[in-house]
Amino acid sequence: MWQQEYGVLSLKTDVIGTEVYLSNYIKIASLLQTAQIGNNLTVNGWIRSLRVNKGVAFISLNDGSTVGGLQIVMESPLPEYDEVCRLGTGSAIGVYGELVESPAAGQSVELRAEKITIYGGVDGNYPLQKKHHSFEFLRSIAHLRPRANTFGAVFRTRSALSFAIHRFFREREFVYVHTPIITANDCEGAGELFRVTTLDMADPPRVQGSVDYSSDFFSQPTGLTVSGQLEGELLAMGLSSVYTFGPTFRAENSNTSRHAAEFWMVEPEIAFADLSDNADLAEDFIKYLCRFVLDECAGDMAFFDKQIEPGLIQRVGTLAQSNFVRMDYSEAIDRLLKAPVTFKYPVEWGLDLQTEHERYLAEQVVGGPLFVLNYPKDIKAFYMRQNDDGRTVAAMDLLVPKVGEIIGGSQREERLDYLENRMDQMGISTRSLSWYLDSRRWGCCPHAGFGLGFERLIMYLTGMENIRDVIPFPRTPGHAEF
Repeated sequence: MWQQEYGVLSLKTDVIGTEVYLSNYIKIASLLQTAQIGNNLTVNGWIRSLRVNKGVAFISLNDGSTVGGLQIVMESPLPEYDEVCRLGTGSAIGVYGELVESPAAGQSVELRAEKITIYGGVDGNYPLQKKHHSFEFLRSIAHLRPRANTFGAVFRTRSALSFAIHRFFREREFVYVHTPIITANDCEGAGELFRVTTLDMADPPRVQGSVDYSSDFFSQPTGLTVSGQLEGELLAMGLSSVYTFGPTFRAENSNTSRHAAEFWMVEPEIAFADLSDNADLAEDFIKYLCRFVLDECAGDMAFFDKQIEPGLIQRVGTLAQSNFVRMDYSEAIDRLLKAPVTFKYPVEWGLDLQTEHERYLAEQVVGGPLFVLNYPKDIKAFYMRQNDDGRTVAAMDLLVPKVGEIIGGSQREERLDYLENRMDQMGISTRSLSWYLDSRRWGCCPHAGFGLGFERLIMYLTGMENIRDVIPFPRTPGHAEF
């Protein structure tokens, strides 16, 4: 039965003494910003702490909309007083009452309860009893960690940045495109695909000792995508400026703090563009996101600055105003060879840069963000445009202090003969990628693009050190529980 009560819609249930408020309640974040003293209103949330004095109880209530909670003051004449006082941390309640000025330090308002609805209590095994838990422990209860302050802040920031990414590209007239998650090609050529099949793996059909995929669902080997880039290039050839933003997968048996088997990638592709245009877009993109997170996530960023990485706000603000230096790979190698430090990994022209090299360049040589351009072709992918020197390709990596590489991209090889020769040299089948080569036969143009790992961006902007802590349910070797 629906009825109007206390100015909110209320649904009477069969459970005696409970009323579930389904609409017209206010989020705590909005209440703290806009609600006026003397207003009667309803809030819903979870108990973070409950302190009982003589005839009065104080509840810290949080609904996930902000780091800070709202203090609820409940006095003993309230019919639900004794029952609520027996609740534990984590219990879900709804509170109706009057918003009043708070005499307590650190808060401007509190809610004086006139009615409390208990939605769900907790038993003695609720694991989030202590105020501080290690991130390692919280990873083991990923289904509950959104209730912890740090992860509430991380996931709100992740949501806000997702919106900002779409807004950035929409403001620049990019078309948002959806590229396949199931694919028959390995864009990076590393062979680290998760296989997708309907065959009976206990007894698959075989031809001359190898699995016969002709009777499989797609009649060929398929896997989960590691990148939407190749398909993005095709779409850019008709739409000019496109971007993808979605999940990608890599079956890399790595247990580092920077690797996950499932992660999200942002991949723009721009037609009629060269490597310089590509770097311009990447610089604008990073600066835009830095400014956005400082402006739109101020509360959560203040939390990260205080609890996770002191000085974070200054670091992100500095990046937003920095000049992004551009340096050729050859110069970068020369700078590293002359460095007055010893690196763990060797430095030599023709070898890829390791994180320690990238950070040294960003932090010690430049003192800020920089693009390293024109890498040796032998360490880069087949689709990158070959430079006139015959040794390098028009590739770029954006390096930033504290992290190293945060964006990787290139100008794509638009010349059919160069692309075919490169694929032959690398042993990549031109037959399986005939559709990709078709784009070079018919009306191709200079084009470029880059990839940004979304989780690594969040790590950089929040100060979080482990990729497992910036994605709600991380997929890593041996872990797919939740």
